[in-house]
Amino acid sequence: MVKIKGILLAGGTGYRLHPLTKVTNKHLLAVYDEPMIYYPLRTLVSAGIKDIMIISGTGHAGDFVNLLGSGKEFGVKLSYEVQDEPGGIAHALRLAKDFVGDDNCLVILGDNVFDHNIEPVLKKALSQFKAGGMVFLKKVSDANRFGVAELSGDKVISIEEKPDKPKSNYAVTGLYLYDNKVFDIIKTIKRSARDELEISDVNTVYLKQGKLKYHLFEGNWTDAGTVESLYRASTLARDLKLKKSL
Repeated sequence: MVKIKGILLAGGTGYRLHPLTKVTNKHLLAVYDEPMIYYPLRTLVSAGIKDIMIISGTGHAGDFVNLLGSGKEFGVKLSYEVQDEPGGIAHALRLAKDFVGDDNCLVILGDNVFDHNIEPVLKKALSQFKAGGMVFLKKVSDANRFGVAELSGDKVISIEEKPDKPKSNYAVTGLYLYDNKVFDIIKTIKRSARDELEISDVNTVYLKQGKLKYHLFEGNWTDAGTVESLYRASTLARDLKLKKSL
């Protein structure tokens, strides 16, 4: 039986958050009252995933182990992999090939904060998923900061990475569902003008194969990769916790 394994990407330099990230990894910064990485980890856990790999850079890999350990606190088994140098999301993802094996994988970026409404969306998506790729979209006002999906009915017809003139306001959130063919696809893509292996290029291959699906997320979501979005993430986390306490 094909399982779905979780991959949490927590590398990168965090340059957009300097000087906050001069001495630490951005995913260890506080989002309200908890480390940022807790939020995407809980998203994977809420989907029922028990086997999760965290991929980080060389500078602070040990800090993640010290913080999260075996994963027992979250009821999961954690594995760790080190990305020797930044090279893009797809570059980091390819390090999980042996971990995923013959299974499928749910991938999340370590600076993504979703509210609790993502849980039923994920469980439905995972129960229906057979093969190919799936992206989770969110309607935003600043789409040029993200990968942008152009839609026609129930199909994705194009994806562009941080376009100057977005063709839609549907941002590709940092949450992706793939079959294990994703690692073969990564081998075929070339580095972008940013000298990175872009996840948008991976999604475009699935799109051209007719194997890319999408879910539109209606709940609250933000990344936390800039000072403004980090503040927004903390505000979202605070509001969610206040609602739970009422």
